[in-house]
Amino acid sequence: MSAPDIERRAAAGVTASGRTLTGYVATFGTPADIGGFTERIAPGAFAATLASGRDVLALSDHDPKAVLGRTKSGSLTLREDAKGLHFTLQLPDTRAGNDLVALAQRNDLGGMSFGFVATEEAWEGDTRELRAVDLHEISVVQSWPAYSQTEVSLRSKPIEQGYAHFHIHRDNNFLWLELS
Repeated sequence: MSAPDIERRAAAGVTASGRTLTGYVATFGTPADIGGFTERIAPGAFAATLASGRDVLALSDHDPKAVLGRTKSGSLTLREDAKGLHFTLQLPDTRAGNDLVALAQRNDLGGMSFGFVATEEAWEGDTRELRAVDLHEISVVQSWPAYSQTEVSLRSKPIEQGYAHFHIHRDNNFLWLELS
């Protein structure tokens, strides 16, 4: 049995003031130009993954060697609300975590991204709507996002309850977006 093709999408917006990242990995209904087609995420697209209790990782730039947190340990929390997929991530005292704190404090981070397999989608012309996805990971992105309407902020306290062209290519059973 082969591994699923995991797609990745990114989103922008980072501010800083501590070691806890919070914000939105994805926002619902926001169109993104994915290179050759437009994509939107439907409300509830992440619900099955969240209900399943799957261990979702937080990575730096989709690098499995740069783990920042995970839902299993509680260092990453994810929830859907009316706006999209919200996250809270306690950054570790590691090289990757410290680098991200420094970049966020300078407002140099590109945004957030997520790796997924689409389990339910609908097409209307050249527009793809993601209705359900199997979420594998979220990533802090140090470069360019595909979705520009999401938010990330770096906090010291816990919280209470124009696109460029992209090319998609396959590498080791992953689908990647590259800025051209």
